[in-house]
Amino acid sequence: MSESLVKAYSAAPPTETKSDEIDKINEQLFAAANLNVDPGDYLLGPGDLIEIKILETQDLGCTVRVSSRGFISLPLLNEIQVKGQTAYEAEEFIESLYKKQYIKDPHVSVFVKEHFSQRITVVGEVKNPGTYDYLAKQRLLDVLAMAGGLNEKSGPLVQIRRSGAATDSRNMYIVDMDRLIKEGAVELNIEINGGDIIFIPQAGMFFVDGAVRKPGSYLLKSKMNLQEAVLAAGGFAPYAQQNEVTVVRNKGKEGREIIRLDLESDPHAFSLEVVDRDVIIAKDSARGKMSQGGSLWIGMPGIMGFGYHDPAQ
Repeated sequence: MSESLVKAYSAAPPTETKSDEIDKINEQLFAAANLNVDPGDYLLGPGDLIEIKILETQDLGCTVRVSSRGFISLPLLNEIQVKGQTAYEAEEFIESLYKKQYIKDPHVSVFVKEHFSQRITVVGEVKNPGTYDYLAKQRLLDVLAMAGGLNEKSGPLVQIRRSGAATDSRNMYIVDMDRLIKEGAVELNIEINGGDIIFIPQAGMFFVDGAVRKPGSYLLKSKMNLQEAVLAAGGFAPYAQQNEVTVVRNKGKEGREIIRLDLESDPHAFSLEVVDRDVIIAKDSARGKMSQGGSLWIGMPGIMGFGYHDPAQ
């Protein structure tokens, strides 16, 4: 497990109803969101169908689909790579290639006819869950606003799962909406990538990650203990460093508490009661770390917050 940052969050005022609280959060969410996306910022990827026109000659215009490796084939130029470029960047790139040999001052337009590669999925307690075309670079609040905002069942934590094709090894973020919205911690408004899955769990949830068979979010039942929580996640994975577990607990205004448990030397630790927002991390063995290749980040790396570092690293 790599270094993780833990954010502390304040509870909602007891005088407010859940509906009032969500209405206020959504009001601030929509105010902060940017829904005026520029299609020119869309990142091209495999499967996208794009129409290319060259103002100086219609003969070089074509409609092509981006290959699985991120290439397109154009007249005179053969294959060129466009994966990861915006439409604007692709226009400039193609213009530069034609300018080298064929056209003195080319003017190229790139239009994305079918968005295939860059899609995001929003599931859980939002008003309009579903899969959306990711037309331009957006951040967490923009995406939640696009999905209609939170509903009355939503909890304070949002989970973002990122595909392994991302530029780094982190594959899960947990962001607290209380801190982002109520306290204005804008650094938690992380950028969303194409392919991300954004999950908004119900209130009264706990998270299990690391060396378990089914990492994820689970509904907190009354009087659950650590053993029941681990079993809910399918039990320890074969690559687990047996019996070593860390619990990251939100203490409200008091901050965060890191509870490190050695289940082998203290079997009674399995009876630890699990509470709302607990993040339970089962430790990987060194071999498991290499085969798994992922990690959990709570909050945002490298900025204000409490650092949790796995001593094995």
